[in-house]
Amino acid sequence: MISEGDQNSIFNTIKASFTRPSWAILLLIFAVLTLFTLQITNKSVFPIPPLFPATIENSGTGSGFGGPKSCSGFFTEVPPRKVVKSIVEFGGVGDGTTSNTAAFRAAMAYMESFTDTGGAQLNVPRGRWLTGNFNLTSNLTLFLEEGAVILGSEDPEDWPIIEPLPSYGRGRERLGGRHISLIHGNNLTNVVITGQNGTIDGQGKMWWDLWWNRTLEHTRGHLVELINSHNILISNLTFRNSPFWTIHPVYCSNVLIKNMTILAPLKAPNTDGIDPDSSMNVCIEDCYIESGDDLVAVKSGWDQYGITMARPSSNIIIRRVSGTTPTCSGVGIGSEMSGGISNVIVEDLHVRDSAAGIRIKTDKGRGGYIENITINNIKMERVKIPLRFSRGANDHPDEGWDPKALPQVKGIVVSNVVSLDTKKAPLLEGIEGSPVEGICMKNISIVGLAPSMAWSCEFVSGYSYDVWPKPCQQLQKNDSIPWCSCT
Repeated sequence: MISEGDQNSIFNTIKASFTRPSWAILLLIFAVLTLFTLQITNKSVFPIPPLFPATIENSGTGSGFGGPKSCSGFFTEVPPRKVVKSIVEFGGVGDGTTSNTAAFRAAMAYMESFTDTGGAQLNVPRGRWLTGNFNLTSNLTLFLEEGAVILGSEDPEDWPIIEPLPSYGRGRERLGGRHISLIHGNNLTNVVITGQNGTIDGQGKMWWDLWWNRTLEHTRGHLVELINSHNILISNLTFRNSPFWTIHPVYCSNVLIKNMTILAPLKAPNTDGIDPDSSMNVCIEDCYIESGDDLVAVKSGWDQYGITMARPSSNIIIRRVSGTTPTCSGVGIGSEMSGGISNVIVEDLHVRDSAAGIRIKTDKGRGGYIENITINNIKMERVKIPLRFSRGANDHPDEGWDPKALPQVKGIVVSNVVSLDTKKAPLLEGIEGSPVEGICMKNISIVGLAPSMAWSCEFVSGYSYDVWPKPCQQLQKNDSIPWCSCT
């Protein structure tokens, strides 16, 4: 510690020397600032290198010095479209009852003719535009003006059946094919879905009733699904009432989803908010989500089909997401993870009134891996189980799954977590023969537990530092790996 007298002496020396600046003076100033910094920070001068690659964590364009971090650089900005048309020019009628399926499909066919000359933009003005499925094209901007609402048709025939994804081998809910998404795209580049807070409403109640009544014949469609696509932006809109998972980028790269509001009734089944699936370089930030399932779920294929395809999800950033789900988690990783999931950052998450905060889900037969997961700065309120690693859903596509295909889970860092009005202690369960390894828990406060409640752990190992209440014995090693105690 530098005394006050020493500090004054150093500054007087600097002041006296200002009339003859030199490299020595600059070095002295630098030394003083460094010494003062050491007195006001508890961080290491030589921090341990981050587990997450710097090129990923720092990707994107920030908002200036001191502004929030952003991974928006995953998306490469597209120039303004030279061709701009309105859905009205293709016969669209925004009265909420007239079908606009033909109009949207005609508009997409027209837009496709400009794919090689800079692309085109389709504007949807104020009104209620009922439609069945339509497929997007490359180099397209779909722009919903203020007050514009695209309504999904309530006729299942307007959601045609398509082939199952190869990494799933069948529909996720039913054998065979699956209903196409309302807004769909395959093998696309440079697609923007945005607007002035317009709305896309899937009108999912009919589909949820089929599920509840056990009369669903094929897997429900998503609100938006993009397959094998690159450089995608979805922003500044409200998505409501998806029949199934709301936004599903699968086999995609360089996807930016930001400033979105995603809403579904809290008992609407499987209405996940955003599910990046076998995709890389995905940025999800500044979104509010209410759903009947996970707010965000990272996936990569199902059992033997995902193992065979081996298409991982990697380089995923989930930042500044908030919301509620009474049945599932704020962020889930898995359980469909057979192609592998790695390099995921979850930070600045706010989850309230939910079943779980962070959940890592695996099972026998999944194979694959989950590794290098960084979870930081999480606030939870009235969350039943704040941290959960679970197993044994006994959920498999068919009889061809391999019970010997065990997932490998390691390198999970969880830090700076506060959970208020908590109902249950963390539950961490690995799989016998394939434990979760390399867990690091640090600076975690679980508030509201009854004194009798304790962490429950099985087939896990790792380290902890500044965790309250005391974690399970398997995590009470804090002196063997210095990186876990660094804050």
